[in-house]
Amino acid sequence: MNRTADLHSDALVRWNLRQLYWDVAWFGVLAGSTMAFLAVYAARLGATSLQIGMLSAGPAVVNLLFTLPAGQWLEGKPLIRTTFLASLGQRIGYVVLVFLPWVFLESGQVWAINGLTLVMSVAGTLLAIAFNALYAEVVPVEWRGKAAGWRNGLIAISMTVSTLTSGYILDQVAFPLNYQIVFLIGGVGALLSSYHLGRVRMPAQMEGGQSFPSDPAKENLGKIHWGDWLLQKVVWRRNPARANARPLLRMDLLNSPYGLFMAGALAFYAFQYFSLPIFPLVYVNLLHITDGAISLGGAMFNGTMMIGSLFLYRLSARLGHRKVMLMGVLLFGVFPFLLSFARDERMYYLACLIGGPIVALINGGLINRLMERVPADDRPAHMALHNLALNLGILLGSLVGPLCADWLGLREALYLGAALRLLAGLLLWRWG
Repeated sequence: MNRTADLHSDALVRWNLRQLYWDVAWFGVLAGSTMAFLAVYAARLGATSLQIGMLSAGPAVVNLLFTLPAGQWLEGKPLIRTTFLASLGQRIGYVVLVFLPWVFLESGQVWAINGLTLVMSVAGTLLAIAFNALYAEVVPVEWRGKAAGWRNGLIAISMTVSTLTSGYILDQVAFPLNYQIVFLIGGVGALLSSYHLGRVRMPAQMEGGQSFPSDPAKENLGKIHWGDWLLQKVVWRRNPARANARPLLRMDLLNSPYGLFMAGALAFYAFQYFSLPIFPLVYVNLLHITDGAISLGGAMFNGTMMIGSLFLYRLSARLGHRKVMLMGVLLFGVFPFLLSFARDERMYYLACLIGGPIVALINGGLINRLMERVPADDRPAHMALHNLALNLGILLGSLVGPLCADWLGLREALYLGAALRLLAGLLLWRWG
């Protein structure tokens, strides 16, 4: 009887993993097409640096305002249905992008993109929380390492193929039809990703209110809600119904060494997003490189990042998570620094080749160092403070960076962005 149940359980886990692999593979198609070129499209439409910055700032505001209410609203909701509907609600927006050139003039399209991104972010916040709760329920602890490895590999491959394909289409087809085709590819990838999320099935034990065993370090913390975007933005929330629940945002954490660590993280996120809205304008207005060249650079970046990720575990085992994090953040300014000297695509390619492994160090080192600093018995409050630092950093950087670019000029803003990234690295060296 138990043997039969185990076989059924393994079969269900494998079924769910297949769906999650297909989900992330199709999401990679979206990421390598629409998400990779949306800001570039806005730049070619004549968007200002502030308008491009709003593509990141708007979702950060939504996340700050809606994460906790969304977690409360999702309490007790069926995870599969909620995850599917939230993903569909967000990702249908990527299909809408296809029709913008037929509805708006170029200046109107920029504002429409900003408005659509803001609306999509509401469903995106729900999706981030629901998906990660779902993932924790349907993937047993002992399977998660393998699952994460496969998902990382699949998204890297699908993103690279999608980016190169999109770049070829953008160079071969006239504007704006070329972007409409690319957005259609991304929209199809988005919908197919949602389709596979909807095919995930809960374990039979869930009918009795049970789930797969969780990580022992996470026991007695109430529901776990993860919110991830670039660098795994996360919120953990204690169930307010628990008698021993404590407030999430506490002054004692702000005044502790962890508070200083979060101050360094805030600077890191802010200075990271300081430069991000500037890059598309540099490619389009300063370097005048083609979309094909941009896609090739993106493929180089993703490829070297994936290669760097393969050595991350060995490097972390030898040096420790703190040193790996510091290596990444201290070198993080190399990309904008090299780009500031670019006169054509050659220096851009070099920046992408070097920038990929650096981001791999940061992606692994920062989140792992964060988990080292978070005590198992007080994770909700610590992670809530991290989420606050993350989204405030995104908001501040996405707004201040474009203003500096308008004031100083694009190339000068790249110099400043590189210096600020180095400063953030030094702060994390001191406080991390």
